[in-house]
Amino acid sequence: MYTFKYILKRLGLMIFTFCIIMLMCFVLIKLLPLKIPRVQGSDPNLMYYQLQSRGYIRNLQYDSAGLVVGYERMPIMIQLWKYIKNIFTSGDFGISYAMPQYQFHPVWDVFVEKLPPTILINIYSTLIGVPIGLGLGILAALKKNKWQDQVINVIIILLVSTPSIVLGVMIQYIFCFKLHWFQIMMEPGFDYFTWPMFRSMLPAVFSLSLGAIAGYARFTRAELSEVLTNDYMLLARTKGLTRGQATLRHALRNSMVVIFPSILAEFIGVLSGSMLIESMFSVPGVGRLYLDSIVTLDYDFFMMLSGFYCLVGLTAGIIVDISYGIIDPRIRMGAK
Repeated sequence: MYTFKYILKRLGLMIFTFCIIMLMCFVLIKLLPLKIPRVQGSDPNLMYYQLQSRGYIRNLQYDSAGLVVGYERMPIMIQLWKYIKNIFTSGDFGISYAMPQYQFHPVWDVFVEKLPPTILINIYSTLIGVPIGLGLGILAALKKNKWQDQVINVIIILLVSTPSIVLGVMIQYIFCFKLHWFQIMMEPGFDYFTWPMFRSMLPAVFSLSLGAIAGYARFTRAELSEVLTNDYMLLARTKGLTRGQATLRHALRNSMVVIFPSILAEFIGVLSGSMLIESMFSVPGVGRLYLDSIVTLDYDFFMMLSGFYCLVGLTAGIIVDISYGIIDPRIRMGAK
């Protein structure tokens, strides 16, 4: 009962926070100038007519050639009402008008098309980073203050202190340019589960997984080192368990109460931090699309993708909190 009330409370706070953030994004983005590029072979007035029909602008002004040269913006609150009404009545998140390659394309359709590469490279990086990071952290905790621990700590410090974009450049130079093991850019197409496509994703996956490996290893070492010094570990050894048995049955099990939620948080962090990596390796994903929408001031794309990343971050916070109670039933979420 306590957990159910806690979840409802957190969901209410999440929805409230999400609405406040999206309201701020909408107001701030609408204060910026409207940039509509001229695409060769299309009617330059057509996009202005689209914006007028959506309730964003009015009172179009024309020159002698019949081209739109000016307009009057609708009040921001009216634009916001039109935007929300379109979403809830027809599932219309808007169309692109500032990116020439997606002009007149529905934002939702492009988002669905670009989502699989982003999810895949993050899943692959997690599948690589979790076992390696946990293994290095366990080894460092068991060999605390020995040479193995010192070497692992040096590797962790180097990976943590190096930005993922720098790691990406190093991977491009060493493995793609010098050794020719991989191609620099991701393979085009939609066959995401073929070997050539998977192989072309690996440089981006490695760039994301290196930082995750360092995070998992550091957190696992710190938590497991503390658990190994508890009194119940000494009691387990005196009852006849070997060090390996005591570590596997008791130390790892108790330390995972804290480590597993950190894995979820790290996965979300990688998901939200893959934007630059996607641009570096030409991954046709959501992150690269988000950066392009910011550069070109494509308002509908910006709102859609901002809502996606905001919702992912807020949902991750709830999942991480709830996972504590699932992993350890002794933890009663929301109880006093």
